[in-house]
Amino acid sequence: MGPVTAGVLQLLALTGGLALVYIPLGTYMARVYSSKHHLRAERWIYKGIGADPDTEMRWPAYLRGVLAFSAVGVLFLYALQRLQGVLPGSLGFASIDPDQAFNTAVSFVTNTNWQSYYGEQAMGHVVQTAGLAVQNFVSAAVGMAVAVALVRGFARSRSGELGNFWADLVRGVVRILVPLAFVAALVLVACGAIQNFSGIHEVGQFMGGSQQWNGGAVASQEAIKELGTNGGGYFNANSAHPFENPTPFSNLFEIFLILVIPFSLTRTFGVMVGSVKQGYAILATMGTIWLGFVSLMMWAEFSRHGPAFELAGGAMEGKEVRFGLGGSSIFAVSTTLTSTGAVDSFHSSFTGLGGGITLLGMMLGEIAPGGVGSGLYGMLIMAIIAVFIAGLMVGRTPEYLGKKISTREIKLAALYILVTPALVLVFTAFAMALPTPADSMTNSGAHGFSEILYAYTSASNNNGSAFAGLNADTQWFNTTLGIAMLLGRFLPMVFVLALAGSLARQSPVPVTAGTLRTEKPLFTGLLVGAILIITGLTYFPALALGPLAEGLA
Repeated sequence: MGPVTAGVLQLLALTGGLALVYIPLGTYMARVYSSKHHLRAERWIYKGIGADPDTEMRWPAYLRGVLAFSAVGVLFLYALQRLQGVLPGSLGFASIDPDQAFNTAVSFVTNTNWQSYYGEQAMGHVVQTAGLAVQNFVSAAVGMAVAVALVRGFARSRSGELGNFWADLVRGVVRILVPLAFVAALVLVACGAIQNFSGIHEVGQFMGGSQQWNGGAVASQEAIKELGTNGGGYFNANSAHPFENPTPFSNLFEIFLILVIPFSLTRTFGVMVGSVKQGYAILATMGTIWLGFVSLMMWAEFSRHGPAFELAGGAMEGKEVRFGLGGSSIFAVSTTLTSTGAVDSFHSSFTGLGGGITLLGMMLGEIAPGGVGSGLYGMLIMAIIAVFIAGLMVGRTPEYLGKKISTREIKLAALYILVTPALVLVFTAFAMALPTPADSMTNSGAHGFSEILYAYTSASNNNGSAFAGLNADTQWFNTTLGIAMLLGRFLPMVFVLALAGSLARQSPVPVTAGTLRTEKPLFTGLLVGAILIITGLTYFPALALGPLAEGLA
């Protein structure tokens, strides 16, 4: 079997698996967030944190819950890293430096999971399990809660109430993420991923020296790392490490975990707004972009000419032989079109155009299918922009799901779209203009610029992957990337929740003959075009200086 055929078969198998679970999982999540019943374990949690899960919240109260919970998470994780040197079960590792502890705490709380450290050489079992793994669950649940709040904004009328943040948070963890991660961890253990709390031990002698490895609860963290679109690896090699991702099957299964909740949330959206066709329209938009990017990536990586490329079956530098170009290409597209950031190959070694595809996936706003929760609310923001454009073309007041898109709504949507590009381009410009940050670049020219651009694109979009040719463990990058992650996560949430509150206060608009049918293929095409054009106009000059210049050289 040729490598191209193998890649296509993997893509077909992945698509079939996602299709099988789409309806049951999406419907189940809609029931979870619509239920009035509280499990006993959930009641214990509510009592412990002093929250009333039955109290409805308007958007300012919901936002305060999101920000307060996340602030506590940052402080706790920062303190845990700074105290690592005196904690038991830390494998003898020293406490983390202040700038790196800040960067890591912000990174995991914002669902970014950017890592400027070697996991197996810096973090002990306590920080990995009690700190990083816990944030993998709760940061994903926060994103899902904000997405559900926006969906309720479309579904409700004349109330302004968006549900209860604490109930949404707890249910997302207890009823969705924990059960799915438990099953996924068992599958990964069966595939060969390790799951233990062993210490550091030597595995052999190499070139006159010894090689050491430490164990860890890797399979369980790997499961939620992918399922929650987190991405932070137990080891520096991330999902290219055989302890995290042992076989071609586990590689495909991890891609499945990355995509399953973001795609299925479109079904949740359709059920909650009372029209599953609306969910299918959003799904079609996400699927079209994802399949298009996978096809482009495979073409870019398979099409290199010359004897070395032909013998290797494509551009194999920086890729795992056990996964091949097909598996590596699907993984790279899926991890950058979501907010996952996990890698099973070296993105810096992709072809110039291939590296540009990973960059563009993040620049789209990671909405195809996007992160857990963040992908859905990002796509709904783009849907609002698309109906606004359609309204301008036909001279009608734009409407979406029975809600008028007035001046307030379009301003909030526009602010959402502008935040991330502003962060990416401003921080990249400063890093290129100042002398010290440029010293961290391994490469010069277009590829060196791409390293910097990729880092701030990844941080601002809460992705977490890197070109990895950049030395990011400096005070400048730890601090500025941390700020970019904070602003890139929580400023958009402010606008999303404000928009949800505005929509929930409206009265429904009756459907007329002139209403744009947003469940039809025409709207899907309009939405895909709006996404690509808006992103292209925003980022094209920066892409032209980096990956496009390298790819066309």
